[in-house]
Amino acid sequence: QGLTNSVGMALAEKLLASEFNREGHAIVDHHTYVFLGDGCLMEGISHEASALAGAWKLNKLIALYDDNGISIDGKVAPWFVDNTAQRFAAYGWNVIGPIDGHDVDAVDRAIADAKNSAGNGSAGPTLIICKTHIGKGSPNRQDTAKAHGEALGVDEIRLTREALGWPYKPFEIPREGYADWDAKAAGLALETAWDLKFAAYKAAHPELAAEFVRRMKGDLPKNFHQVAVDTVVAANVKAETVASRKASQIALEAFTAALPEMLGGSADLTGSNLTNTKSTPALRFDLAGDVVRTPDANGVMVGGRHINYGVREF
Repeated sequence: QGLTNSVGMALAEKLLASEFNREGHAIVDHHTYVFLGDGCLMEGISHEASALAGAWKLNKLIALYDDNGISIDGKVAPWFVDNTAQRFAAYGWNVIGPIDGHDVDAVDRAIADAKNSAGNGSAGPTLIICKTHIGKGSPNRQDTAKAHGEALGVDEIRLTREALGWPYKPFEIPREGYADWDAKAAGLALETAWDLKFAAYKAAHPELAAEFVRRMKGDLPKNFHQVAVDTVVAANVKAETVASRKASQIALEAFTAALPEMLGGSADLTGSNLTNTKSTPALRFDLAGDVVRTPDANGVMVGGRHINYGVREF
């Protein structure tokens, strides 16, 4: 589910950037990161979501695979023998590694390479395969199923901290050598820089800026209450006897027109479950991975909001 959520988040970034960014004003421009393990890759939903991520060319999605080969029942090799690198390459992902997942510099370089590949026109997401040892440093539990399924316990924690050269304070990480973990100042600098960027955007595009702020706050449009009331009244006046799926489409016609942030789709049954509306053209991407824009009912070029999930029921 976490891998799948990350695909949704990366799609949201791409759609928001396509809708709100303007020349010289990239207010939406971030990467999405996800950590996943062997169990995630064994779940069928990981195939459904990862294949879509490749089809959608979500090049700002970076996944770090914690490849330790251990699950609760033991070593996964007897029941999980997939060639993960080839699997993701087949989805259209960039694949980096295997690398040493305990080497901070190696991981840092891999993330930089993933960002560079996106910046150099690569349209696919990136999977970084990180070989790791579960329970690393634990004298008696490293690379065992017990490290996966059980807490180390007081005695093993003490031994592990001794092996790592850490003092025995179970809930503390030594400050020495870990100053880089404190990102408050760097974060504040980035936030301040973005605030200045957004102020310039607001001055150049006040209506877009106001709409962006509304959506980020989660506020409904000012006229939405009246839209909802009018929709209900109209349905009561007409008093049609229709199938529930058609009643759903009637409601969606009103609400998708009033809520430009509303999107959805169908798992290969659009004509049957009636999820399509006049306000939600099909979501499509060109060969470069950019959102394809088509004219809406008013002739305004808009990106698609109806997702074809294909036969991916989950």
